[in-house]
Amino acid sequence: MAKIHPTAVVEQDAQLDDDVVIGPLCVVGRGVTIGAGTVLDAHVIVADRVTIGRENYFYPNCVIGACPQVMGLTPESDIGGLAIGDRNVFREGATVHPSRYGDASTVIGSENLIMIGSHIGHDCIIEDKTVLSNCVQIGGHCKIGTGAWFSGMAGAHQFVTVGQWCFVAGLAGLTHDVPPFMTVSGHYPTVVRGVNKRGLSRAGMDEAQQQSIQNAYKRLYRDEGTLLANAEALAKEDGLDENVKAIVDAILQSSQHRFGRYLETLRR
Repeated sequence: MAKIHPTAVVEQDAQLDDDVVIGPLCVVGRGVTIGAGTVLDAHVIVADRVTIGRENYFYPNCVIGACPQVMGLTPESDIGGLAIGDRNVFREGATVHPSRYGDASTVIGSENLIMIGSHIGHDCIIEDKTVLSNCVQIGGHCKIGTGAWFSGMAGAHQFVTVGQWCFVAGLAGLTHDVPPFMTVSGHYPTVVRGVNKRGLSRAGMDEAQQQSIQNAYKRLYRDEGTLLANAEALAKEDGLDENVKAIVDAILQSSQHRFGRYLETLRR
């Protein structure tokens, strides 16, 4: 049975699994579903129609599923959903917005760490095992791949895609897509500095896989010619390692939009 503090407000149609803890002064909205073992520490707000999986922990003052920050929208608008997976940690003051569209959802995967004051905008997809350090700001419609790591106060423009196992340095401002496995820093423009070697280790890659990525990085970013031309040449080769193919595909996709943000081509 769920444990609900007497000062908490929980709507009658909220579905709380076993071992859910709702702490002091929390608010759980209409149509919310919370999986077993999830804890809302104190002063946590979960707005209407949010779905939360198992064993998540929300520290004080998180606001999850409130109306997106889009001009003209109000809580009475036809707002979409927010789906959160399992074993995520949301530290103090984290905010996550649902989709701005009634037929869509913002999606957060599993085993992510969202640190103090971080924000995830509407219609984002955050995959698994990511780390958003203190005060990271993710604009709407972004996609953050598995294992990506953002250092403190980094930010991502709307519609940016950050590939799996990337490392984004502190204070970076991302305005275009980042291919998988890369380390980036700076802003206007952000610059690819090298391969995220620690990320490759965290991903469990063997030496051969890591070397393939290193070799591809040198050909793409260190050889003569433009990045796009180098990617197109590499794409024509047979027997590409699957991780190298993921890097090449990301570069080719991002080139489809003039600002280097592939997801912009899918804008409604």
